[in-house]
Amino acid sequence: MSTDRLSLSHPVSNALPYRGTFVITESVVALGAVVGTVQLFTGTAAPPISALESLGLTSWVLPGAWLFTSVAVPSTVAARLAWRSSPHTPVAVMVASGALAVELLVQIPFLGPSVLQGVFGTVAVVMAALAVRARRDGGWRQTA
Repeated sequence: MSTDRLSLSHPVSNALPYRGTFVITESVVALGAVVGTVQLFTGTAAPPISALESLGLTSWVLPGAWLFTSVAVPSTVAARLAWRSSPHTPVAVMVASGALAVELLVQIPFLGPSVLQGVFGTVAVVMAALAVRARRDGGWRQTA
């Protein structure tokens, strides 16, 4: 594999605004979601199970699956599309950002607000804004 393929300064990226930001940030978000999923599945560093009593759940497995499905998968797709310089990248980043925001909003009634939610909420808003701008101003559109 050539070094051009590995570089975020790939010639195409100059025409595709925020490509590197999308690849790195969505990858980090996806990795965080996978780590969180594993923590919930194994009970390592998981919140007390009492937080789920109102839902009738007795383990963090279902919330872990929700985290994986709603955050890890969309962020992985967005990162992969950005890596491949796909014209679908901005839309995928918007979807991933929206899914992350929903995940965070769903957490608050059960876990209460936290600094981590604020950090990831800021990431969701900034990434969505960059995706909108990249779609509007950049070379992400498909050519005929």
